[in-house]
Amino acid sequence: MSEHRRKPPQQPQGGGRAASRRAAQQRPGRGAAAGRDVPMASRSGPHGGPQSSHGSSRAETRRAAQRGSAGRGRAGGKGRPDKRLINYPRSDKDGWLRFMPSWKLVSGTVLGFFAVIIAGAGIGIAMVNTPDANKAAKAQNNVFYWADNTQMVATGGSMNRQIVPIDKIPLSMRNAVIAAENESFETDKGVDPMGIARAVVNMAKGGSTQGGSTITQQYVKNTYLDSNQTLKRKVTELFIAIKLGVSVDKDTVLAGYLNTAYYGRDAYGIQAAARAYFGKDSDKLDPSESAFLASMLKGPNLYNPDGGIGSAATPKLNEDRARKRWAWVLDREVAVGRMDPTERAKYTQFPERIEAEQVRSLSGQTGYLVETAKQYVTKTLHITPDDLARGGYQIYTTFEKPRVDALTKAVEDTRNGFINEKARPDTDTFVQFGAASVDVNTGAIVALYGGPGMDKKYFNNNANTSGVPVGSTFKPYVLAAAMEYGTKKSKGEGISADSKYNANDLTVINDRDGKPLLGKDGKPFRQKNESERAYGYVTLNEAMEKSINVPFAQLVFDVGHSKVRDVAASTGILKDSMDPNDNASFALGTSTPSAIRMADSYATFAASGTHHEPFSVTKVEKNGTALPGFEAPKAQRAMDNSIADNITKVLKNVVESPEGTGTKAKKLGRPVAGKTGTTDKNKSAWFVGYTPQLSTAVTLFRSDPSKPDQGLMSMNGVGDIDSIHGGDIPATIWTEYMKEALKGKPVKDFPEAEDIGVVADAPGAPTPTPAAPTPSPSASQSTPPASPSPSGSPSPSKGGKPSCPPWKVCPPDTSGGTDTGTSTGTSSGADGGPDGGTTGAPSPPVTGKPGRPGGTSWGTSLGTGG
Repeated sequence: MSEHRRKPPQQPQGGGRAASRRAAQQRPGRGAAAGRDVPMASRSGPHGGPQSSHGSSRAETRRAAQRGSAGRGRAGGKGRPDKRLINYPRSDKDGWLRFMPSWKLVSGTVLGFFAVIIAGAGIGIAMVNTPDANKAAKAQNNVFYWADNTQMVATGGSMNRQIVPIDKIPLSMRNAVIAAENESFETDKGVDPMGIARAVVNMAKGGSTQGGSTITQQYVKNTYLDSNQTLKRKVTELFIAIKLGVSVDKDTVLAGYLNTAYYGRDAYGIQAAARAYFGKDSDKLDPSESAFLASMLKGPNLYNPDGGIGSAATPKLNEDRARKRWAWVLDREVAVGRMDPTERAKYTQFPERIEAEQVRSLSGQTGYLVETAKQYVTKTLHITPDDLARGGYQIYTTFEKPRVDALTKAVEDTRNGFINEKARPDTDTFVQFGAASVDVNTGAIVALYGGPGMDKKYFNNNANTSGVPVGSTFKPYVLAAAMEYGTKKSKGEGISADSKYNANDLTVINDRDGKPLLGKDGKPFRQKNESERAYGYVTLNEAMEKSINVPFAQLVFDVGHSKVRDVAASTGILKDSMDPNDNASFALGTSTPSAIRMADSYATFAASGTHHEPFSVTKVEKNGTALPGFEAPKAQRAMDNSIADNITKVLKNVVESPEGTGTKAKKLGRPVAGKTGTTDKNKSAWFVGYTPQLSTAVTLFRSDPSKPDQGLMSMNGVGDIDSIHGGDIPATIWTEYMKEALKGKPVKDFPEAEDIGVVADAPGAPTPTPAAPTPSPSASQSTPPASPSPSGSPSPSKGGKPSCPPWKVCPPDTSGGTDTGTSTGTSSGADGGPDGGTTGAPSPPVTGKPGRPGGTSWGTSLGTGG
């Protein structure tokens, strides 16, 4: 009920006196004491005057209290001074104005802030030391060790690092560097406020700290000789740069910078660089050579024409960048008034350079081993190649010298008996070899063959092959995907290698919907085999054994290209090295993984589905401290062990069956599984094989190393052989190497493969009747030829020759299959890049797949291999 409608209670006698007493007992408000009338809530007297309601009484009391509080504030602000050091919140204001700082407070705070900053900067500048060019120029060696901890090579530190005064640095060099690096060098105070602001913003966004943009700041940065991208180091560099800008003359700073900068070729300082590139002292440099060396300061890894680390730093790409940068520096000198246009017109030829001394020290395979280890270190430590080049690292690799020597000997012996450039210059020139060998149990790269040697101007590491299609060595991934995911006909259940597919030459391939795949001409696409033999329907096991194209060209559509990519990626094949096209040729090997990646991937089959990322470095130390991140990559379960073991069983038939394409590997004398690969127009040939302990990939291709953009050339006629296949020269090299690499190691067999999957024949496959069962195409039931050759070839050599070299394709074998990936469809492969064994990041794990860890201790010891 409303208060004004409530009936007032009757006051007892004496109520007026009680109310008076209560009122007298209440403490008067301070507002009243200050002269204000504050109405007091009380009941009416006995004479019946109007009464205040309870609600009105409480509201009036609150208002009185508020006015009293305000009165106190004004009394404190105006009646006596505020004794606080900082009058905030302000006592002389009401409401929100109390929290509005006064101009005195704002100006005092700003002045105090700047005073603290200036004092701190002054203390910082006073405490830091100026750079010592002599110390900065003394870069240390990087020392690389074999797997047994013996020293392989020391790089860096051996060049002439003499400090030269400014008068020994030609004016042309000074002009080139100032024009290219810091136009305002002679007038600035050593720092670039805008550059600092950019660095601060970048760090605030979570990015790395940015290097100094002035010559002074870069000189300071060079003195640290480390790669710690920290705010503390950045601030310290800033203080030193400011100190130099106000206390040291410009000639001293410029000379210090040019004497400490890194120019590539293990050269620190202008004198070392002049000797390294041009074989002369720094004061003899001409303007063109000076512009070249100024270009190197942009970053030698990407501008040194010798090449650098990574797929973007090939000699060809680097030289293109260096030429453009060299021309830009000369033009820039003209633009800023440091060179006359008539002088600029004299320099139109890119300067000639002498052979690099560091290249001579990295002869044979050493250069490729060092390059591979460097890539792994820079990737793991997240540093640049130029940071690594500053030296001071002790790098312990996985490379085993006896196995590297054995692989080199196997390649060179075969090459010497196979290639004759003088007798056959049109066919035998530019033939190149690449190989890599990986420990099955760990993923460690134990050996590689990158080429004849960087000292012989073969700078591309062929173990990290780029752009070389792998051919039919890709077929096992198609079969593994079918075993795991099945086909449309098997309704998603994994299929068996005993499933039959049409293998006849020029068979029409159907897409996922069962409709004919159309070629470029709009007609149904027909897949080509190497042989025109009418195979009819064969099992997938036989198709792999003889490397028949048609069944796998159809199978990839039945399974799905994406599933094949997933399986290949789970074994370590990088997805960016796979052909992105969903065509028939994808199953036949138009992808371009490196030899390192192929060896490591096949090791997953050897290890019963357990994958280890390839790695080349086990430990890195600097200043006596081991750096983190170099633990062996953890194992990943790529596929069920039963699938991997069945792939191994099929690949054993490739070697052991008389009609298999890899029979030359039988000479190893121990259990072997492997696959041959030959590509369209005979442009590359591969053999990838493994034992339970070691997996090795060998590739052969033809390309002019001085013209990386030329692409691959046909190998038809090379070595006086009409057509080279993976089962010939690559298999021979593989076998000779593995004999030495496994000498003294126990002979182990692969685990027995259990029966898996359902038989899901392709449409049209005949069903055998009980009266006339179809014989199994397995190796155990294959009928060997009547007179096999001593080399394991199924028939006598072509032309009736009594003997032939081990790599020669002696038998005509017109009825047998080969391993070419020839196809009339799209055959361009994606460039995978030189990435094998350079990253510690694991491949995409395939989780939830059962199976025992493989590649460790299974198998029956059969004695000692020789």
